[in-house]
Amino acid sequence: MGTRIIGWITGLMDSVGGPGVFLAILLENVFPPIPSEVILPLAGFTAARPDAPYGVVEAILWATAGSLLGAVLLYGLGAAIGADRLRRIAERMPLVDARDVDASIDWFTRYGSIAVLVGRLVPGVRSLISIPAGIDRMPPLTFGAFTLLGSLLWNSALVVAGYLLGDNWHVVTDWMDRFSTVAYVLLALGLIGVTVWLIRRSVRRRSAPGAAQRPQDSPEETPESR
Repeated sequence: MGTRIIGWITGLMDSVGGPGVFLAILLENVFPPIPSEVILPLAGFTAARPDAPYGVVEAILWATAGSLLGAVLLYGLGAAIGADRLRRIAERMPLVDARDVDASIDWFTRYGSIAVLVGRLVPGVRSLISIPAGIDRMPPLTFGAFTLLGSLLWNSALVVAGYLLGDNWHVVTDWMDRFSTVAYVLLALGLIGVTVWLIRRSVRRRSAPGAAQRPQDSPEETPESR
């Protein structure tokens, strides 16, 4: 991240104290390109200075409050989209249909709590996981509890690391960049895998009627051969 943005974040924290941490993390949740992997160690570094405008515990609490509010806003976005609208969108898209939306909602209904908790600990996912939770209309208290727990773990680890490292806070960012790269690669591979599966499914569906009209055209098309 550029020194200009780092300077802006540091200046925000210096000028308004803990609420500056809250605002920076809120923006990070709503606009993921602003990474918490930079904001949180910086918040810890600022808390470690002799003239710190806030303490390390205060930084963690403000950061967690910002994470929670940002997650609630994205949850609201997902709820506003809704399952019915998402089904209509899916029907207009190639490769997918309304049944895929239903299957995804069923999965999220079963595993959504764990998905929200773990998702809050994964770069690139930690903000966006709130949207499917809103689409699924996960109970707000459940969503809030798991979001709070995951955010508290993530924020505490990075703020404390920045606090302990002091002037070397950027070491946290360097390591988190590597972790983020691995996470993004895995996400990309997963997306590619899903796309390939959707394409193959679409091909099978298109070929199925033709196969039904030409039964026993060839031995390999019989149920026994399959």
